[in-house]
Amino acid sequence: MLKKSPLALLLTMASFNSFAVDNTLAAECGSVTIADMNLGSATLVANIDAFILEYGYNCEVDIVPGNSTITATSMIEKNTPDIAPEFWTNQIRATLAKGGEEGRIVVAGDLLSDGAISGFWVPKYMVEKDPSLATLAGIKANAKLFKHPEDPSRSAFMACPAGWTCQISTTNLFNAMDLADYGFDLVDPGSGAGLAGSMAKAYENKDAWFGYYWSPTAIMDKYDMVRVDFGTGFNRDEFENCTIVEDCENPKVTDYPAAPVQTIVTTDFSKREPAVMQYLGKRSFTNDEMNQQLAWIDEEQADGDYAAENFLLNNKAKWSQWVPKDVAKKIETALADL
Repeated sequence: MLKKSPLALLLTMASFNSFAVDNTLAAECGSVTIADMNLGSATLVANIDAFILEYGYNCEVDIVPGNSTITATSMIEKNTPDIAPEFWTNQIRATLAKGGEEGRIVVAGDLLSDGAISGFWVPKYMVEKDPSLATLAGIKANAKLFKHPEDPSRSAFMACPAGWTCQISTTNLFNAMDLADYGFDLVDPGSGAGLAGSMAKAYENKDAWFGYYWSPTAIMDKYDMVRVDFGTGFNRDEFENCTIVEDCENPKVTDYPAAPVQTIVTTDFSKREPAVMQYLGKRSFTNDEMNQQLAWIDEEQADGDYAAENFLLNNKAKWSQWVPKDVAKKIETALADL
C-alpha cells in the first residue's frame, strides 16, 4: 500500500543568476504546472518542487502526468506544462533542440550534477572473485558463467526492455561486441520490473548476472554492482550517429557517456517567474544522493507526497542552499505544520 501524505548548449539558455530574488518576486508567483514524468526520481522532484513553490514562493501548483515525448511536445506546441523537473535530454535530443531553436523552451538547470550513468554491469562479488570480470574481455572469456534462464547451454545478457529508448543502444552494442559469437543471447526482460527482478534474484542467490542498467535507481543503491569496462572509452560521433540509432548497420563498441539529466521549462515561464528560475538553477542532486532517496522510497513504498516530505524534513542543510533565507523560513513553517 502506498504511503500518502552537452544538450544545454543546443538550447537557448538565459543566465538566471542575475535575477534579484526578493519577497516581491516570490509573492507575485501565479499558477504553475509541473510534469510528473512517471519515474521514481522525477515523481520525487516534482513533489519537492510543488511543496517548495507552494509554501516558499506562494505559487498555485498543479502536478500533471507526463512522459518525455508527450511532455516535450506539449511544452513546445502548447506552452504547457511550465516545468518538467527531469529530462534525460540525450534520449530526446532532436525534439528539445528544435524547441530551443524556436525559443519555446530553455534549460533551467541540471537535476543531476554528475549526470545519469548507464552501462553494462556485473555484481561486485563476481569481480572480487575474478577481477577480469570487470572488463569486456573477461566477460567474453567467462561467458559460460552467465547461464541463460531458459537454456543452460547458452549465456544470457539482460537487455533493456522492448520499446524503451535504451533497447536501441543495448542491441547495437550487443552486436558490436559480437557477444552472440561467445554464446550470449540478448534476453528481453519484458519490463523494467523484470530487469530489476533478474538482478535482484541473482544478487540474493549470489548467481552470475550480466546486463544493462542505469543510475540513479533504487536497486543500484541496494546492490553493489560494477560497471564493465568496454576498453574503448567514449566515442561521441559513434554513439550519437550509430549506437542510439535504430538498425545501425555497422555498430562499433563505445562506452556510454554520462547523460545530462536536466530541468526544462517553457520560455514564457522563465520570463514570468525569475525567482523560481533561480531556485531551479540551484536545485540539484548527485547520483549517490538520488540513489539513497530512491532506495528509501522503494523500501517504504512511499508515494510522491510522502517522499518529498521525508526529504524536506531530513535534508534542510541541502535544500536550504537552493532558496533565499526568507523562503527557507516559510518552508520550515509549513513543514512544522505537517
